Amino acid sequence: MPKMKTHKGAKKRFSVTATGKVRRLKAYKSHILTKKTSKRKRNLRRPTIVATNGEARNLKRLLQA
Repeated sequence: MPKMKTHKGAKKRFSVTATGKVRRLKAYKSHILTKKTSKRKRNLRRPTIVATNGEARNLKRLLQA
C-alpha cells in the first residue's frame, strides 16, 4: 500500500498543536466588515480549536505526511 499524501487544502487551513489538538482560523473575517462591530472582528482574529473529536481525528488523518 502506498504512503498517504498530505491534503494540501487542509495543510493550508489547519495546524496541530503540541498537545495534539487541531487549530483553525475563524470564518466571516474576509469581507463586509463595516457592519460588524469592532468586538466581533477582534474576536474573529484569534484562532480556535476544532470543536469535535471526530472532526479533529479526520483532520489529523488528512494532515499526516
